[in-house]
Amino acid sequence: MKNFKFTSKLALIFSLVAVLALSTACAGDQKEDSANTAAETTENAEATTSIDKLSIQFVPSRDPQEIVTATEPLKTLLKDQLKTQGIDVGEVDITVGTNYEATGEALSAGTVDVGFIPGGTYVLYDDGADVILTATRKGLSVDSDLAKDWNDNKPTTQSDEQVTFYRALMLAGPSEKGRELAAKVNAGEELSWDDLNSANWSVMGPSSPAGYIYPYLTLQDNYQKGITDLANVVQADSYASAFARLASGQIDVLACFADARLDYQEQWTTEFGGKNDIFTDVDVIGVTDKIYNDTISVSKNSEIMTDEFKAQLTQAFMEIAKTPEGKEVIAIYSHEGYQEANAADYDAERKAQDLIKEMKNN
Repeated sequence: MKNFKFTSKLALIFSLVAVLALSTACAGDQKEDSANTAAETTENAEATTSIDKLSIQFVPSRDPQEIVTATEPLKTLLKDQLKTQGIDVGEVDITVGTNYEATGEALSAGTVDVGFIPGGTYVLYDDGADVILTATRKGLSVDSDLAKDWNDNKPTTQSDEQVTFYRALMLAGPSEKGRELAAKVNAGEELSWDDLNSANWSVMGPSSPAGYIYPYLTLQDNYQKGITDLANVVQADSYASAFARLASGQIDVLACFADARLDYQEQWTTEFGGKNDIFTDVDVIGVTDKIYNDTISVSKNSEIMTDEFKAQLTQAFMEIAKTPEGKEVIAIYSHEGYQEANAADYDAERKAQDLIKEMKNN
């Protein structure tokens, strides 16, 4: 019995010691967890970058006040998106340039951080601006640089696929000369300069990418001649009047965006006097290079525009464009989304701008 009592007391003592040791260990773990939590909080605080002001400017492609009103929600959307990446922006300032050049110059000077500008403006000011995103729009069921492919797969329809470019087309109408040119293309034959020069052409003004500049470049690339070398060219005041003349046979060929036939399909027979469906009466005889859509570009001379921040802005704008609120904002420019841009995509636009300079100097 005495041995039993002694053993029981000893066991009780060991149990108490074990409990005390466990309590001490738990307390130590809690202190360590608290220390780790505090360290993580400090680390997160240090990871947040603060930017006092982010300046964004739009080109005046619409009424400036309309743009300012429509893009007001972008301020909050952008701040919220950047915050998820550890960027705390104090103020987002949105303005509209007095003209396209003013926005390009502001980007070059670094007085504006971000610009919503066309490809042509970006190219003119790419010494001081970097393109980060290209706007997307709905594509078409045909995308080929071969005219015959467009004719073999007509009618053209809209696609749900988002694309970063469009093309210009040279269309031959129902006139005798128009049908002669279309027949050669559809037979797989190359058109000669004499073929094209024997037709009556309609183009838009010299500043129109699809109605003049890119068709000019295509002729230059293939024949070493341009629109100004054609014997019979008239300048249309609108695509509608150009299609009306095409339907009546006053002109044989017109230059336009792809695929303008979709926009005038109903008017072709109801207003313009077309005898058949527009896709029966009108064929593609020439296709230009890709004309890339509007850009979101950033200033190379902005104090806040680091490579890391450019990547964060790129991601933020792409995410915003996926939301209903974001889509409503960018609809002011007819943008539907954004894809990461490549400066080389705008090489054709550089050629276009060189052509414009050349024409101005002559």
